[in-house]
Amino acid sequence: MYCDESGIEALSNKDAHKFMAIGGVWMPTDYRVTFKEKLNAIKVKHSIGGEFKWQKLSPAYLSFYKDLVDYFFNTSQLRFRAVAVEASKVDHIKFNNADAELGFYKFYYQLLHHWIYDFNTYDIFVDLKVNRDVGRLKKLKEVLGNANLTSSILQTQGLPSEQSLGIQLADVLTGLVSSKLNGEATGTAKISLIKHIESAYIKKAIAPTPKWEEKFNVFKINLKGGW
Repeated sequence: MYCDESGIEALSNKDAHKFMAIGGVWMPTDYRVTFKEKLNAIKVKHSIGGEFKWQKLSPAYLSFYKDLVDYFFNTSQLRFRAVAVEASKVDHIKFNNADAELGFYKFYYQLLHHWIYDFNTYDIFVDLKVNRDVGRLKKLKEVLGNANLTSSILQTQGLPSEQSLGIQLADVLTGLVSSKLNGEATGTAKISLIKHIESAYIKKAIAPTPKWEEKFNVFKINLKGGW
């Protein structure tokens, strides 16, 4: 699993965005080498030398980003899941000991836990960030392990996004979902990429999906419980 987030500032400043989103790209371990080869080939085709991310999308690079999402949707080994959290309904004082960082990792748990299947082994890579509590990822691994006793969580590791093509792809897809849900997609390129996905692949507007949706799953968390 390769994971990233968008709009995290909304957890501490509810006026920043309506939704905060965390997303992840799932793939079989034995597909990782092929995945890197395919994405690097797309980068070479478009003369992309550095890191790609949602915020870098502009008209000059739209064809590159369209190739990225075409590759994702046409590759059966890849799946994406995002959780969207309505910031105004988050009560850190009541549920997180007034700790927005703790709340953030509880939402990370919700992203990951529901797609951890019995009798499987997982490596989880997240965008590296400086946490006030340096044990957050270790605790996330422990909690996921306790909740999934028949599966094995080998690691929850923070990586700089520029070193991970998986995290970069998660950034693009998560940023795209967040921008759509927040009504914040600006510029012709971002709007065009969103419309491309909606018309070519999911055949509807990007919005919360049913639980059973496995390719492009968007989970709007009901903070009162349930799906």
